[in-house]
Amino acid sequence: MNKDRLEWIMSGLNQYALTKDEDKFVKSAVDHFGQHRLLTAQQEERIETLYKEKSKYIPNKKNANYFSFAETIPKKARPRRPRAKVF
Repeated sequence: MNKDRLEWIMSGLNQYALTKDEDKFVKSAVDHFGQHRLLTAQQEERIETLYKEKSKYIPNKKNANYFSFAETIPKKARPRRPRAKVF
C-alpha cells in the first residue's frame, strides 16, 4: 500500500465513528507505516475491510473533521425596488 492510498483511506475513516479497538488499530497501523513505509498484508487487509464496512454506514456529521470547508456567512438580502405601475 502506498502513502496516497493510506491517506485516502484515513480521510474516509475520519468521517465515521470508530470503536476503541478500531481506533487503536488504525493509529498503530499508521505509526507502523510511518516508521517502516509499508504495512503487513494482514494490516492492509484489515484496514481495507474496515473502510469497506464503515462506508456502508451514514457518516458521523457531528465529527469536526466531516466538514473540511469553512462555512460561509449568508449574504444579506437586498430589498426589492418598487416598480412603476404601467396602465
